[in-house]
Amino acid sequence: MAATVTPSAAQTSRILHGRLVLEIGRFGTPLAVGMALQTLFNLVDAWLIARLPASEVGAAVGAIGICDQVAALGTIISFGVSTATGAILAQRKGAGDHAGVQRAAWQSMIVVLALSVVLGVVGGLGAGFLVHDVIGAKGAVADVATEYLRVVVGGSFTIFFLLQLTSVQRALGSAKTPVALLVLGNALNMLLAVVLVFGDGPAPAILGWGAPIARALHIPRMGMMGAAWATVIARSLVLVPNVIVLARRFDVFPPKGARAPDREELAKIVRIAWPSSAQFFLRISSMLLVNSLVARFFTTEADQTATTAMGLVFRLDTMALFVAMGWGNAAQTFVGQNLGAKLEARARSTGWITAAYDTATNVILVLLVFAYGEAILRVFDDEPGPVAIALQYLRVVAPSYVGVGIGIVLGNAMAGAGATKTTFGIDAFVVLLVQVPLCLVTLGVLGGTLPALFRCVAATNVVSAVTYALVYARGRWMDAAHLSA
Repeated sequence: MAATVTPSAAQTSRILHGRLVLEIGRFGTPLAVGMALQTLFNLVDAWLIARLPASEVGAAVGAIGICDQVAALGTIISFGVSTATGAILAQRKGAGDHAGVQRAAWQSMIVVLALSVVLGVVGGLGAGFLVHDVIGAKGAVADVATEYLRVVVGGSFTIFFLLQLTSVQRALGSAKTPVALLVLGNALNMLLAVVLVFGDGPAPAILGWGAPIARALHIPRMGMMGAAWATVIARSLVLVPNVIVLARRFDVFPPKGARAPDREELAKIVRIAWPSSAQFFLRISSMLLVNSLVARFFTTEADQTATTAMGLVFRLDTMALFVAMGWGNAAQTFVGQNLGAKLEARARSTGWITAAYDTATNVILVLLVFAYGEAILRVFDDEPGPVAIALQYLRVVAPSYVGVGIGIVLGNAMAGAGATKTTFGIDAFVVLLVQVPLCLVTLGVLGGTLPALFRCVAATNVVSAVTYALVYARGRWMDAAHLSA
């Protein structure tokens, strides 16, 4: 009787033995699409908020741009755990160690739970300090951002676990199921956001279907806060099928007697995770730095036009970032599983091939930005001032999305070997020794303009790509594989 080949085993065989260019494209495309869909949670919110009355839109758009970046700091810390887990799981999957897969998956959930409690409490209670004192937001933007941030960060456990559960599936060889569940999450988010944002009040004609639902359920008009609650609720609901898939398809949950905290396994996860979390924290902090400099040098209590513009361009920046992370996740899985199977040459080729895929994707994104950038921006804010500044930014920075993508993909490939200290070191060099001094000198010493600041951002992205390529080419990052197996 012939042995049954499970879908998971077949996918692992393709990762380890299939034609590399074809298999990376087949595996990475849905992941890139899935990460792009993840940004739709924020894009849907921004689009709906742009449909609010004109008196609310300016402050709301600026506020949501700030909140998304601040909330991303916590998400990035948690994503470091997901990255570490993915590296360990992929290598153990490649080596055929199912018990090790169960152990790492369960212990990583304990880490994510602890982070959810700590960051949710700290972020929720410290929302006002973050918005007013750290970012330097002013006026109505600051007031709205503080209230919104309390809900989003307080419910951050939903995105932490969503990223963790989908990362486990991806590391074990599944690319399409996580995407399908993200599509479901976005559909729920859209439905809930329309009902909660507009309630039984006035809404654009195309969204009029929400009013009867709100009326039947006695839901009041919540405005911008409705978008925050919709996101948290939608993510909570989509966690359920994710857990079911992991339990039934991948059997990642250990027997009841093996679910207590394992100090050795927890220590291994944390050892690989903290440099990755710190690295991603630096990346988002660098974006917050730019936003903070814009707020401090180019806005006043009465005029937050520049901050509103940064809220607009953050949407496209995030799209480029998340698509690159999707391709990077594919690279991490292929590198991890191939190193686990002792196929080092194949693992090394993975990063370059995946970076080429992401470069092609980013070229398409940049062309779309140059062709339709203004139309895209006006979907979220039709005011000429913010749109003009946002277009200035995109003309300078958008071409450097290619550099962002190369750095992220090669960094994730190295993380697949567990070389997270190496990737953290690269980002620390780029952010702390290149971007920060460059921006501060440009504005504080040379009295630079907004376009000059934007050129600093683009230059930093290019330096990041070159640095990652040089380090990756040396190949020493593969030596970390034995520490994470």
